[in-house]
Amino acid sequence: MSQFPTNIPVSVITGFLGSGKTTLLSALLKHKVMTNTAVIINEFGEVGIDHNLVETTDENIVELQNGCICCTIQEDLKSTLLDLIKKLERKTIPYFDRVVIETTGLADPVPIIHTLMKSLDLHRIYEIDGIITLVDAVNAENTYNNHKEAIKQTALADKIILSKTDLSESSNTNSIKNRIKKINPKANIIESNKKNLPLTDLIGLNDYDPLNNSWDYRKWLAIEKYNETTNKNTHHNHNHEHEHHDINRHGDNIESFSLVTNQQISMTTLNFFIELLSSQMGSKLLRLKGILNIKGKDGPAIIHGVQHIFHPVEWLKEWPDEDRSTQMVFITRDIKKSVIEEFFKIIG
Repeated sequence: MSQFPTNIPVSVITGFLGSGKTTLLSALLKHKVMTNTAVIINEFGEVGIDHNLVETTDENIVELQNGCICCTIQEDLKSTLLDLIKKLERKTIPYFDRVVIETTGLADPVPIIHTLMKSLDLHRIYEIDGIITLVDAVNAENTYNNHKEAIKQTALADKIILSKTDLSESSNTNSIKNRIKKINPKANIIESNKKNLPLTDLIGLNDYDPLNNSWDYRKWLAIEKYNETTNKNTHHNHNHEHEHHDINRHGDNIESFSLVTNQQISMTTLNFFIELLSSQMGSKLLRLKGILNIKGKDGPAIIHGVQHIFHPVEWLKEWPDEDRSTQMVFITRDIKKSVIEEFFKIIG
């Protein structure tokens, strides 16, 4: 497979029923931005492919004139992604260097992320570029109040497309945006409608690149965004020298906060901390990102986890700046900040 691209970026488009995924994807399939892109969907009929654009078809792949190919999921996502590479090797499909996956409205995006994180076969070829979540501005309040899947889709997003804003009162749209920011402070929110679809803003979202010398870890952590939406900031100068920035949403049961300590951490303690979080928190730990000062190491450790699955720890050769503090950002569900704080004390 060496003659084909590695690190093929995979973007995931998700969103609750009626949020506009089909409208967005149908427009994308006709746009030049999709050149050399493979699109993975559940059924062709769901996205309304314009068959005037179709050049060739086989049992589960449609090729479009703009160079985009569209395929349906067969068996599971892993087998579908590997099958695309096999067909690329045999030259039975056009060259592609990007993948977009469209989920069903009720889908939890976590299994897709875990599939790409856990499979060594996929990891050699693909990488997660980002999660794009569509939120219906008209019905979002009711959707969030009644469907936990929608909250998780928002909490895990790298970019939010707030759809149908032309049909929503401005006061309602602003209220939804505020709620989104509280669920996921970092996600960039783009307002859209059928006449204004963000077709060029859906790629290149991945800002997790610790092996790149120019990587901006501060942008990746975005601690300041968590602080901007904090209802109450507290700064403690106790034995552990921790700072805590927490947001408590009783309605959504989502908490987003950062924890910081100036003390160094042993590698043994770090491994224990990760194991403790994975075993005790499980699916309630939606996301964890952090940069850590490890005893005996010249550069920091980078950790990144989604629920109970963690990327292998990455090591930077040196600190990017003068700040040597350990900093971690959490998004949790049904877990109070104080619980994570107790776990955090073991590393301070």
